[in-house]
Amino acid sequence: MPDSLERWLAAKTPDTRTLEGRFIRLEKLDPERHGDELWLALQGPQADPNLWDYLPYGPFNERPTFDAWLQKHADSRDPHFYAVIDKPSGEAQGLLSLMCIVPEHGRIEIGHVAFGAPMQRSPKSTEAVYLLAKEAFALGNRRLEWKCNNDNARSKRTAVRFGYTYEGVFRQHMVVKGKNRDTTWYSIISTEWPPLAAGFEKWLALDNQPESGQIKTLEECRATAV
Repeated sequence: MPDSLERWLAAKTPDTRTLEGRFIRLEKLDPERHGDELWLALQGPQADPNLWDYLPYGPFNERPTFDAWLQKHADSRDPHFYAVIDKPSGEAQGLLSLMCIVPEHGRIEIGHVAFGAPMQRSPKSTEAVYLLAKEAFALGNRRLEWKCNNDNARSKRTAVRFGYTYEGVFRQHMVVKGKNRDTTWYSIISTEWPPLAAGFEKWLALDNQPESGQIKTLEECRATAV
């Protein structure tokens, strides 16, 4: 067994608390507060043109359709959505969720990741995932999952960079937007989290992330984290 279950109780479910980081904070998604900024970040003229390629929805060419989609996410308990707020500007620049929430088995997933262009390839995107992973294990979960389309090379690279373990491919797992999806599975289990967390914290620290940019990669920080 990877860990003892003698004292383990069912995990708690996510709540509406704000999760604070150095670069960003995660707030429970609220379309009234976050809608205008998310529309600009995800659908505006500077938005990533490939953002929606592997998501089961989007792109949105009309604001009312986007607003209805955002409200549906805000009302959902599983997935449980967060807006990513850039601390210096106070702007919502992306969203992501905790999903596939199974408290009785201590299993949960990070998914529905949609980061606007200002977040991509920045400490903000890494910190957003770190904060949700930290919350997932703080809630008492034993297993954190990451799943993606097997054709989504960017998401697969991200999972490996974050320290997830590759588990295999579910062939012909889903039909998404009229196309077959083979799904690649990754996980982090509770016994693996403490050293991974130390690596994230070392990478996000001020001495590694000065204004001029990162000094050591996440992988390097993880290898030397205590």
